[in-house]
Formats: sequence, C-alpha cells, structure tokens
Amino acid sequence: MKPKERRKWIEKKLIEDKRVKIDTLVSELNISSMTVRRDLDQLEKEGKAIRTHGGATLANPLIVETPFTSKKSKRIEQKKYIAKNAVKFVKDHQTILLDSGTTTLEIARLLRGRKNLTVVTNDIYIAAELIDSPLKVILAGGALQRKVGALSGPQANYFFENIYVDILFLGTPAIDVKFGVTSPSLDKSLTKRLMIKSAEKTWLVADSSKIGKKSFSKVCDLDALNGFITDAQITKEAVSELTDYIEIIN
Repeated sequence: MKPKERRKWIEKKLIEDKRVKIDTLVSELNISSMTVRRDLDQLEKEGKAIRTHGGATLANPLIVETPFTSKKSKRIEQKKYIAKNAVKFVKDHQTILLDSGTTTLEIARLLRGRKNLTVVTNDIYIAAELIDSPLKVILAGGALQRKVGALSGPQANYFFENIYVDILFLGTPAIDVKFGVTSPSLDKSLTKRLMIKSAEKTWLVADSSKIGKKSFSKVCDLDALNGFITDAQITKEAVSELTDYIEIIN
C-alpha cells in the first residue's frame, strides 16, 4: 500500500472509530510502528487527527457555545450520574461554587435539600433552581449571556477575584489530553480561571462526550485540577490516557 493510500485508510478508520492505537495499526497494516507514527504526524499536520499517547483521535471542529434549551435535554442520565458522585464531596458548612452549565444544574438539584451550605454561581438557571431552598445562594454579577444563562465580564471577574470557596465544580464543553480544558470564548475562559483560583479544590464535571474535543480558548491544563468526575460510559482508552494527568471519578 502506498503512503497516500495508507494514510487515507487510517483517516477512514479515524472517522469510523474516532480514535486509533499505534499497536492496532501496526498489526492491521503489517507495517512498523515508526511508519505509523509518521503517518499520524502527517495527518495531524493536515488537521485530520490529534496525536495522543499511543495513537491519535479524530480532529473535531472547535466546539461552539450551545444554548441552554438545546443542551438541557441531552445526556440527562449521564449528568445525573455525575451529579450523584459530585455531591459526595460536599460537606456541611462549606461554600460551593457552581460554574454555569446543565451538569452543574443537576448538582444544584441534589443540593437544594441540604442545609448549612452556601452556593455561589454565575448561572441564572442554577440560582432560580435554588430560589426556594434553605441554602444561602450568592449570584455573581456581570453581563448575561443570552440563551445560555451565564454571567460573565468585568463585574463577574472582579467578584471571583475577591471571594474564597471550598469547592468549585467546573463545567466545560471540551476536554483533551493535549489541549486541556477549553471554552468557546476568551471572556469565559478568564472567568473560569478566576473561579479555579478562588477555590481550595476544583473538580471538573463533564460527560464523556466532551472528551477528545477542543474549543477556542484555553482554560487550564488538566493537572491544575483535583479531579474529573464523569459518567460510566467513558472508554478504557480515555481513562488510560487521562489518568496520567488527572484523577478520574466514574
């Protein structure tokens, strides 16, 4: 098989399986691991693959912002599963910061019956969910992002620069071994970084469909976080790749 044909075959395999392993390609194509690495490096240069430890993943387009109404009904069971594991880390008398998002909204729903907790958030939907709860709720100021419900901008950033919380549950649309945690805008990434700085511990909460994806702006590397709480559908390959950088709870 000629190099161009071989890379086309690998590209097709990536499209079908979303990821490939060097050892598997060596066996299936009967070529050396060095040849596979050169092919994967070339596919990465062409923007068709993202190199990972021991293989590559399909190069997905950048993740853009999704309106609340579009994402609130997706992967509900996975988000509830993540929320159940997340609230195990919450103790009485703590101050909990919930980042904007539908996974953190599920965490808020499980916390609403608790007492002796303070919940801080930049999400109007989370604040509305807790409006009748016995919790103390603090809503960050800032500009409202239409159709999303998040508050951001200079006011929100000033707020997060001047508070301290015990635990941050951080949301993201994209997590990747190489690119870390990313978000759709520079403003949103800055707000998330300030949230991380304000927290004693930060747990990333995101369903497994967000793995291997990237968005426009860098938030942080994986080793800047205490752990990653995800669902049981995470693949063994993803666990193997991510556990070198971050603790995984699933």
